[in-house]
Amino acid sequence: MNQTTPTPSLASPAQLLADAKRPTLTPAGLVGSTPVLWIGTPFTAAGRGFWAKLEGHNPGGIKDRTALHLVRAARERGQLLPGARIVESTSGTLGLGLALAGATYGHPVTVVTDPGMEPLMTGLLTAYGVEVHLVDAPHPTGGWQEARRHRVEELLAAHPDAWCPDQYNNPDNVAAYAPLAHELIAQLGRIDTLVVSVGTGGHSAGIASVLRGYFPRLRVVGVDTTGSTIFGQPPATRLMRGLGSSIFPRNVAYDLFDEVHWVAAPESVWAARQLARHHYATGGWSVGAVALVARWLARTRPAEDRIVAVFPDGPQRYVGTVFDDIYCHGHGLLGHLPVDDPDEIAHPGDRTVTRWTRCTHIIDPLATAERRDVNSGALAGAV
Repeated sequence: MNQTTPTPSLASPAQLLADAKRPTLTPAGLVGSTPVLWIGTPFTAAGRGFWAKLEGHNPGGIKDRTALHLVRAARERGQLLPGARIVESTSGTLGLGLALAGATYGHPVTVVTDPGMEPLMTGLLTAYGVEVHLVDAPHPTGGWQEARRHRVEELLAAHPDAWCPDQYNNPDNVAAYAPLAHELIAQLGRIDTLVVSVGTGGHSAGIASVLRGYFPRLRVVGVDTTGSTIFGQPPATRLMRGLGSSIFPRNVAYDLFDEVHWVAAPESVWAARQLARHHYATGGWSVGAVALVARWLARTRPAEDRIVAVFPDGPQRYVGTVFDDIYCHGHGLLGHLPVDDPDEIAHPGDRTVTRWTRCTHIIDPLATAERRDVNSGALAGAV
């Protein structure tokens, strides 16, 4: 007996066009509309999980959004003249974004970095035509970041027409992430908890401020690294890059955070490698740290809580660090299974943390210092 093969129903041309990714005429058109992925077992407890926003699907990572917006806004205001040089300090990802923005708008780019930048990243930036300057010694109090900023000032003095985006303090860095927040709303509808790494403060403030406008009860969880000063811990040597700071960026919106977690490098490496093995989607230091905290929240928050974690980049730049056994063995990063629950402190100044630790009391270290100075002055005047 002859058997006929069922003919699949054909979608209409309009539906095919709607389902296809839009074509783009420029590299900048590749930025945005990144996917979200469900992260569940075996990384999380059975029946629990969270959504990951995969910003590694941008050409260079999450800071492609920042760089394009910063450059476009500066050009519109006349701060960045046609063909003028862009000079900025970066640990890597913003450098890739500025290379993209420079190619898009016709600007040469100079980035200042330090010996911690991976050779792969330096090679990529050079291939993209970026001029890379390396500082050779940390600042006595501000560390590598302050040393890089001083070199930026020297370069700006040598090139009077050059422009610095100042990612740490420029409010355009925050505004750049409104589209990402809108993408999340379109993709997931309701969001109850947002988990974000904190470095310059741009994407945490930009995403959280927009989402809280739609979801007033949104819980915002910041993820920092041990040794970072952002949330009031004392400075210490930091191995992880892309999150944390030895200076106080003014883009950090302290009032938006409900809690902060500090994560140590071995804990981040464990999480990044587990994600790679079981979910294929992974990244470096920031992704590992954010995923570890989101994993805990998925287990401890109510089952109906919809949790979103922002993964700032992918794994490519970390093949020689996070995913390199020789590097990890040399830095004592392997064989450290994270505990089920973080340590807890009541105040960021209670003690120096060296492993995964949580605090629900958020302070702005600069505002605290300013109040202390004002009070000291008032007491001196009274005396």
